[in-house]
Amino acid sequence: MTAEPIRLLLADDHPIVRAGLRAVLDTEPDFTVAGEAATAERAVELAASGGFDVVLMDLQFGAGMHGSAATAAITARPGAPRVLVLTTYDTDADILAAVEAGAAGYLLKDAPPEELAAAVRTAAAGQSALAPAVAHRLMDRMRTPAEALTRRELEVLQLVGDGLSNLQISKRLFLSQATVKSHLVHIYAKLGVESRTAAVAAAGARRLIRQPG
Repeated sequence: MTAEPIRLLLADDHPIVRAGLRAVLDTEPDFTVAGEAATAERAVELAASGGFDVVLMDLQFGAGMHGSAATAAITARPGAPRVLVLTTYDTDADILAAVEAGAAGYLLKDAPPEELAAAVRTAAAGQSALAPAVAHRLMDRMRTPAEALTRRELEVLQLVGDGLSNLQISKRLFLSQATVKSHLVHIYAKLGVESRTAAVAAAGARRLIRQPG
């Protein structure tokens, strides 16, 4: 008796990326690309309709819903497909957001085809599929928990790097300005810096957040 193929949903806002993924995945006899989504919102809608085993999820979708938010929405449903994040970003902020949202794996887009195929099978089997570099970063955080920025601190610092003021950050994250300032104090202490600019530069150099621009 032949096993049912693993049914995949490709969620990425770039048609060329989706076409490239489909070309690679279609060569695997146990995979079938059963759907595509150009927005995170569409990915959530399709995943809820059933018929998929694994969703390959990008993180950035232009001005729409973020891939991590879509991952959380998908995985919150009973019997949901597994979500494998496939992105170009390997910062702590992105990795933690995806893992906490319920992603079954996290892979970078420059992964070789055989690594991608293996990760899909691992995710479909209900196991964790992390790229070696991503697993290494998570292990480093576990070894030095006192020095590691929390998920919220990374979120605040990423918004600082994006050019938002404390007031704008407080509105975006539904926090008081005093709480934002408190997070920044802790961030400065952990990074050994004394200013917003220095914090962003240090975090960018250590790949904790995405570099500005």
